Amino acid sequence: MIAKKAAEQLVPHSIINLGIGIPTLVANYLDQENYYLHTENGLLGVTSVEEEDIDPLIVNAGKLPVGEAIGASYFHSADSFAMIRGGHVDVAILGALQIDSQGRVANWAIPGKDIIGVGGAMDLIAGAKKIIITTNHTAKDGSPKFVESCTYPITSTRRADTIITDLAVFEWRDDGYELTELMGDATLAEVKDNTTASYRVSDMLSEKENAK
Repeated sequence: MIAKKAAEQLVPHSIINLGIGIPTLVANYLDQENYYLHTENGLLGVTSVEEEDIDPLIVNAGKLPVGEAIGASYFHSADSFAMIRGGHVDVAILGALQIDSQGRVANWAIPGKDIIGVGGAMDLIAGAKKIIITTNHTAKDGSPKFVESCTYPITSTRRADTIITDLAVFEWRDDGYELTELMGDATLAEVKDNTTASYRVSDMLSEKENAK
């Protein structure tokens, strides 16, 4: 549900980088002839691959097997990051451990646990033209992931444009996040009870919910 909603946000012929986890599922909802999927380990033209066609040397940044679209190109990782840092990736879709009311994302480290490193997330958040965060609304222990201020190490000071969870969609508008859509059977009260970040509800959504 989250991945499908993220796919609906994308414009045909965009160059898109999909992060690890939920973001990888977005490809299942795209006509891959009309979108160009980029992976920071050096491939533009990522596509899905059938099990019998898997090449163990062709993987994405999460080390998952992928296929090559017609016209795909390979390049050095340094060139891939130059594309990202140079603003040539239209959209980055990433997961998050936390995201706060200022749009800062924490998606690479949990205090007290060993993590390899930030990977490409720091560069993607800083360099991509649009940032979409896809995540469950709460952590496994039930704690909110959309918080007033991140308690985990942040990935970048650049704010996310859109947050999509299993409960709601938030868009950064003017000076803060606006709840623009409820997901599935979620209610405004359920979102409020599971969120500590500051946000406002769009007028259209308020009117729609009041009319029920």
